[in-house]
Amino acid sequence: MVHVMSKTLPLSTVLLLLLPAYSLVPSPARAQLVGDTAPPKQLANSAAEQSSAAAGKPTGKKSLAKDFTLTGDSLWTDTGIDLQPGQHVVITAKGTFRYVDAKSDNGPEGLSRGFKDLLRILPFNDAGRGALIARIGDPDTAQAFLVGASKDIVSPITGRLALGINQAKSDTGEGTYTVHLEVYAADAAAGGNVRTVSKVVDSMPGIDNSLFAKIPRRIADKDGNAGDMVNFLMLGSEAAMQKVFTTAGWVKVDADVKGTLLHGIIGSLSKESYLTMPMSQLYLFGRPQDYGWAHAEPISVVASRNHLRIWKAPFTVNGTMLWVGAATHDIGFERDQRNNGVTHKIDPDIDLERDYVQKTLSSTGLVVEVSHFLPDNPMKEAKTATGGSFHSSGQVLVLRLADSGKDLSASFARMFCSVLRSENPDGGEWDGCPTYLKSEQPLSLEPGSLDKIPADYRVLVIPGILSSCQANTQAFAEGQTHLREKHGLTVEFLQTPNESSTANGARIAKYLK
Repeated sequence: MVHVMSKTLPLSTVLLLLLPAYSLVPSPARAQLVGDTAPPKQLANSAAEQSSAAAGKPTGKKSLAKDFTLTGDSLWTDTGIDLQPGQHVVITAKGTFRYVDAKSDNGPEGLSRGFKDLLRILPFNDAGRGALIARIGDPDTAQAFLVGASKDIVSPITGRLALGINQAKSDTGEGTYTVHLEVYAADAAAGGNVRTVSKVVDSMPGIDNSLFAKIPRRIADKDGNAGDMVNFLMLGSEAAMQKVFTTAGWVKVDADVKGTLLHGIIGSLSKESYLTMPMSQLYLFGRPQDYGWAHAEPISVVASRNHLRIWKAPFTVNGTMLWVGAATHDIGFERDQRNNGVTHKIDPDIDLERDYVQKTLSSTGLVVEVSHFLPDNPMKEAKTATGGSFHSSGQVLVLRLADSGKDLSASFARMFCSVLRSENPDGGEWDGCPTYLKSEQPLSLEPGSLDKIPADYRVLVIPGILSSCQANTQAFAEGQTHLREKHGLTVEFLQTPNESSTANGARIAKYLK
């Protein structure tokens, strides 16, 4: 993996590095959102939600139509419809609900979110209370998505369709929604949105005892005390790893309290319930976890949550990135036998959490193959670093993700060096490439030639919340001038408000049109 060092680079240099990946947008005549950016912001977007934007008008034959009446005393309603990948679903709804403490009635779009919503446990936190929602798949793991007054989606996976009201279990609204649902046969337009169905295989190339000889069986704390068992592996790129977790509704967990407070503030500003508590650092391959992920209900996460830590292995499997993980289920609190403090208590049957990881990630359609491997001298019973016990069959879950996972560090480094040599709008002097790149493996840093950027493309800069990037800064002005004069590119700047990603995504799409 290649990391760009901290020394500041010219804005146009940074923009040019990003252009081949995802920053170029065709001219207005054929504008579209392209690419699949990794979601640093914690989004619980289901596979179905991600497929709805590109659904288009159904062209397949209508296979069924059904009507449903939803009342406020029911959280979920089973439609009895088992969807197949590629089937087109059109849902429309009308009606009103009224909550005792609400100031007005609401329709299927739900109430506007307020401060109290941060404390409510809703099935779908990106939508308002009382909104019409749906899910496809297992009720324990499928991610809900907003339907509102209408929804037009292509089912990305196989699963049972359920309709629901976005309200707490103890909450009851007065009123009804009348929902009309139509299902159409899969058509050619759905091809790009249909997810891969996880295939269970007996073995995978490169997954053998020689590989496990290089992987410690357990993770440890900073003092070397053995902790949780390594119970799953993933084959795939970093972007694919992040995407499968976020699509399955897992959220990235802060490593310390300071990070929790910062992200908690940002989450509140975004009107999204903050899901996670800090996850302590544990070690594998001589370093703390690269990622921590959690899956739980808001607020109740304090006592109970499904969580895991994951590390990028310092070696690959047949050229594919390998991620090594340890997953456990917090079920309460217990005394930390190292210091008499209080720590989370894990479910001693850790195979249940291993299976939970498989179930949630496989439901996304982003897992190609699933297997289990029993290494020599399997870990079947032990104690954690805090003194708690656990047991297991010793089998390790192996998931192959839906991309090749090839390490693109070399090609990125070559592009970086080429841009650094060719693009220097501020006239400054810059050191050689090794000053700015850090890699775990030797790389060829010889620059190459840059392809000509098509003149009918433009660059759109969208700063994130609390970003220092502003349209009126000198750096932006210089970069804009350079890209326009040297490459004939139009550079635009769109400042989005602090709203949900769904709302801002729609705003960006409208701007591009």
